[in-house]
Amino acid sequence: MPLITKLSQLFSKAESQQYLGITLRQKEIGICCLPDETPANFQRLALIPHGEKEHLARLTEQPEIHGQATLVLSTNQYQIVQVDKPNIPEDEILSALTWKIKDLVPYSPEDMILDYFDGPQLIGASQKINVVCSSKTILQPMVAALSTSNIHLKKIITEEFAFARLLPIDENACLFVCQQPSEEIIIMIVKQGKIHFHRRLRGFANIADENEETLTMGTIDRLSLEIQRSTDYFERQLKQAPIKVIKILVPIEAESFLARKLAENTHIALEIFNLPAPYQEQREHAATLGAILPTPTLVDHTSATEVINE
Repeated sequence: MPLITKLSQLFSKAESQQYLGITLRQKEIGICCLPDETPANFQRLALIPHGEKEHLARLTEQPEIHGQATLVLSTNQYQIVQVDKPNIPEDEILSALTWKIKDLVPYSPEDMILDYFDGPQLIGASQKINVVCSSKTILQPMVAALSTSNIHLKKIITEEFAFARLLPIDENACLFVCQQPSEEIIIMIVKQGKIHFHRRLRGFANIADENEETLTMGTIDRLSLEIQRSTDYFERQLKQAPIKVIKILVPIEAESFLARKLAENTHIALEIFNLPAPYQEQREHAATLGAILPTPTLVDHTSATEVINE
């Protein structure tokens, strides 16, 4: 059965009032159920190599795992590439992008499934778009595994969008340093609810294993340098207004120490980002929560965070 047909059948089911977030990671699956009245259910399920389909099928056997689901893909299951936006009607862009990016991603045109979001518009420059591309061969088994009477698969999104949805919509640009357990750190710049810049940093996946002493032996300096490079690119190359705040969501034991040391290396206000009540202690499930929590509204950026420096 074609993937689009399967998805159409899923969308036709009666909607549950429970929201289910499923985040695929390199070593595990993160699960979050947000029912209306009973306590939230958070799980971390260890993942065997190439075992996503089998583990997703196991989820459907748990009666408490049900509802309107959003699936967050692991970073090895998609790619994001930036290209010039084709100067053609909007309804023709997706089909044109398949051939435009075919040499930039490891998926054949016949196997691609893609979408895109706009990049910042620069005066005098061509409009850029960010193309999110995955493989039907990867997605179809997962969609099939979640095609059950108790799970209604509503969305498939990426880790970047799951994290970005946590941020309040602000007129000022925010640089967000965020991470899932045992994954690489992501640096994003979000303004007015839109991702203007994103980078995935290599070499930080095991930062949770470091103590305060080892963090000061190069890790903090390397991360500070990447933050500085990102702000410089956003402000100088993209010619955007200066970033007003940096927010940190890195679920490790030494997170407060990491934030304090990073604050010492930057001239921008730096804050530890707090998840909304009552989920403050679920930092390792932040991306999973971001996939299913309501989108925040425009607020003062200091209202929901712990300020490290001014």
